[in-house]
Amino acid sequence: MREETCKLLIIGGGPGGYVCGIRAGQLGLDTILVEEDTPGGTCLTVGCIPSKALIHAAEEFHKLRGFAGGTSPLGISAKAPAIDLAATVSWKDGIVERLTKGVAGLLKKAGTRVLAGRAEFVDGKTVRVRGPEGVCEIHAEAVVIATGSAPVELPFLPFDGKVIGSTEALALDAVPERLVVVGGGYIGLEIGTAFAKLGAQVTVVEATNRILPQYDTALTKPVLASLKALGVTVMTETRALGLSDAGLQVAQGEDYAEPCDLPADRILITVGRRPRSDGAGISELGLTMDGGFIRIDATCRTSMRGVFAIGDVTGEPMLAHRAMAQGEMVAEIVAGHRRRWDARCIPAVCFTDPEIVSCGLSPEEAKAQGIAIRTGQFPFAANGRAMTMQAETGFVRAVAREDNNVLLGLQAVGAGASELSAAFSTAIEMGARLDDIGAVIHAHPTQSEAVQEACLAALGKALHI
Repeated sequence: MREETCKLLIIGGGPGGYVCGIRAGQLGLDTILVEEDTPGGTCLTVGCIPSKALIHAAEEFHKLRGFAGGTSPLGISAKAPAIDLAATVSWKDGIVERLTKGVAGLLKKAGTRVLAGRAEFVDGKTVRVRGPEGVCEIHAEAVVIATGSAPVELPFLPFDGKVIGSTEALALDAVPERLVVVGGGYIGLEIGTAFAKLGAQVTVVEATNRILPQYDTALTKPVLASLKALGVTVMTETRALGLSDAGLQVAQGEDYAEPCDLPADRILITVGRRPRSDGAGISELGLTMDGGFIRIDATCRTSMRGVFAIGDVTGEPMLAHRAMAQGEMVAEIVAGHRRRWDARCIPAVCFTDPEIVSCGLSPEEAKAQGIAIRTGQFPFAANGRAMTMQAETGFVRAVAREDNNVLLGLQAVGAGASELSAAFSTAIEMGARLDDIGAVIHAHPTQSEAVQEACLAALGKALHI
């Protein structure tokens, strides 16, 4: 067994881990990153990036289907399109390969050593790695746990050929005729919408009384309308019971007394994700936990000196960009910089149709904190650019303090609304007021004008509604 030493050891090469590794290398830290699979983690290899590729392909196919028959108001006609999903998946895999190679190249450029294998703690400063090159014991001054998260499996619906998770759904080589999605959160709805646009008959089963419970109903209402237009059946307050001969057995109502069968060729389980905190000998370190999550402070330090944790393993929000920001911060802390977590907001995006983006406080959240607010809303139906893109569904909403007009939150639902997330978070992080955004000259014609108009509406002086 060979031995290695380093200043910083990172366990996990997902968004948090690899960004931490790149920044640590840039700062001159002797760094080793251990990753069992391909660098990039869930987000890059089987999550965020692959799903957006499928969503884009599905949208393009759906548009072509809309042009078939020559009934488009744009005057475009086309023959009935066909899709080779295996070719689509191959294209998606090509994107993933380019990005993973890019990550590996950036780590090498930064001088960070990457070790393939499975890590397991010996103690708080020592990790044993078993990989293709044998066993290696690494002694480090500081360790970062960036082990991420994994899909939640239902014990009565274990993953097999018919029951699949998001990873398997993004690798299918044919569109299932009937797809049942268990879970009405963003992962299930993103993938379910894509397959509906590809021609599948999709049914969504959600145990609670509404889809996308992390967003308020004003934001989710357009999504629900779009699902209906696509022919997606949404069954709320419905519990999955198990497999049946036809597909999936479910039950509705207060006592779930009358089960019924939903025919299905594939059953996609998207009921959440769990932290990977039960492997790699993490539990034997005796770290302070919050349920299954590792508890951290404002510098991502755990209860053990010299051991940090970042990303999904530390709790909500389980978002790649949160992990990236934490990874960069920890690298700088280990290098001796004075840093602490002081983000005022973290944007959350749902790539449904239409897209949802939320940053900061919603009106309900602000009121729950006892803050007196003023709000303004501007519909894309009154935005010229949205009209020319046939994207009039949705709106932008501004939430600000009533006493000084400081922005507390910005939300939007609409086609391409995700691209407004940077403007939203920048405005809130910089402490902008409604009149600050209202006074900024926004390019015309663009959808971004709706941000300015929403702020003006909150001030009672909207120009175009």
